[in-house]
Amino acid sequence: MKALFFTREYPPYVYGGAGVHVEYLAAELARLMDIEVRCFGDQDLQEGPLTVKGYPYENPVFDASNNKLKGLLQTLSTCVHMNAADIDADIVHCHTWYAHFAGIVTKLCYGIPLVVTTHSLEPLRPWKREQLGKGYDASSWVEKTAIEMADAVIAVSEETREDVLKYFNVPEDRIKVIYNGINLQEYNPTTETSALAKYGVDPSTPYVLFVGRITRQKGIIHLVNAIQYIDPGTQVVLCAGAPDTPEIAREMKESVEAVQKTRKNIIWIAEMLDKKSVIQLYSHAAVFCCPSIYEPFGIINIEAMACNTAVVASAVGGIKEVVVHGETGLLVPLEQQQTAPFEPVHPEQFSKDLAQGINQLIQAPEMREAMAKNGRKRVEENFDWSAIAQQIEALYKSLKP
Repeated sequence: MKALFFTREYPPYVYGGAGVHVEYLAAELARLMDIEVRCFGDQDLQEGPLTVKGYPYENPVFDASNNKLKGLLQTLSTCVHMNAADIDADIVHCHTWYAHFAGIVTKLCYGIPLVVTTHSLEPLRPWKREQLGKGYDASSWVEKTAIEMADAVIAVSEETREDVLKYFNVPEDRIKVIYNGINLQEYNPTTETSALAKYGVDPSTPYVLFVGRITRQKGIIHLVNAIQYIDPGTQVVLCAGAPDTPEIAREMKESVEAVQKTRKNIIWIAEMLDKKSVIQLYSHAAVFCCPSIYEPFGIINIEAMACNTAVVASAVGGIKEVVVHGETGLLVPLEQQQTAPFEPVHPEQFSKDLAQGINQLIQAPEMREAMAKNGRKRVEENFDWSAIAQQIEALYKSLKP
């Protein structure tokens, strides 16, 4: 059997959880079958049964395009280019709306069964209009078309499955819940501290850590607003880069600078770090905080848990299926608006609640240690890539003509 992946992200160009998912799933499935990855970029790799080919995203043809539509138009163009070379796969598997149009073309032109993994859903990310303008209507159409014509839809959590049923016309028997996974050999606690030293983090003083992109979805602004309520002796390390828009980049900068006037132990690492550095930050953190306002799964939580770190996270989406309240961390209730843009009804209270959870664990080292141990165990038992790859292989075989 051979599977073809279409994806925007693949190393070295990974900026989010979907890219992490594709990287590890492709490697694990390559132990079971031939895997071809077609992605955005300049990659050109052949490692046994794994082949990776990048397709250019930047194109001078679109230099004169409307700024908010340029990204969408380049995406659709790249998806067409990814279909130009002949396709001999048994299954085509798409990841995120950026690659869905490529899957639509493949299914229509080559007659190959289509699998779509729902890493997130456009109807639940209305802030994307801030980034794409009217292009958000087009990205939503691409996603809807791909999901509804797919032969199988993989939901990364039970709640995501319910969201697919709510927002799309998909028969229940076409949706299968398969969680994200993690490389347990790579994500292990480490005693190395070179990354901490490089960025000025004091390993002898407890710190709360955030890792993620600067987006509305990740809730980073709510954590920054919570800093004023966090114990002054706790370091705050924000490993946050790749802002979605200039507007949220400016808001983040202004919010961090405002709170830095009141305390000096805030460290903002405004770049996406390599895995080894992030694993060091996870390993030495007292608490990892995930303040997302929308999160179908939240792979960053299992990364932190695998590194023996207790988690404080918002009780939304798939996070509730990953973090066990009182055992591997604390879940913070998040009352959301029922209409766009799905922000917290009481944002200040949400920030206070995040701070309260962080303070509770910082002040209870024995509880933290127990949660850290339980977290690692939970990841080992539920989120191992090898078992997840076998589930996906079985799904592929059920679709093969």
